[in-house]
Amino acid sequence: MFDWMVWTTPVAVFFTCIVLMLAGMTVWEIKSPTTVRKGWLPISTTRGDRLFIGLLTAAYINLAFIGLAGKFAEWFSLESEPSIWISFIASMGVLALIMRKG
Repeated sequence: MFDWMVWTTPVAVFFTCIVLMLAGMTVWEIKSPTTVRKGWLPISTTRGDRLFIGLLTAAYINLAFIGLAGKFAEWFSLESEPSIWISFIASMGVLALIMRKG
């Protein structure tokens, strides 16, 4: 059924993290309903809004990294393309920043 997708370890970890975040946010929302607040994002948001914005940002960071990995290897004279774990760490960091301060 999932033969069309290349399930590498980084891809599996990325999607597992998304599923765990969604489950955690669901439990958190049930236990403690959210309130609207204004952070550095240009709109007032709830936790769910910030999670959605953060997940979109994380996906775009990963896609940009995948698209530019060959160029990074060329620009920095690397023997092979840089590890996808770099973009995973960066995207999770941006997601955490958006959740905390956004």
